[in-house]
Amino acid sequence: MSKFALSCLLLASICAAGAFLAPADAGALGVASKGGLALFGILFVIAMLIGRRIKFDPVLR
Repeated sequence: MSKFALSCLLLASICAAGAFLAPADAGALGVASKGGLALFGILFVIAMLIGRRIKFDPVLR
């Protein structure tokens, strides 16, 4: 896993905790947390897909 994918996963989990642990009447905080969860979740999936396409060849010829 790349550093970018790991950081997106960490930020998505922080936003998820903020979205689900915030009170129901949080207002803008709840909306921002859910938006951040969606954004960082999508970035995490994209980073994982890009990381799968790059093949590392340990044998240098």
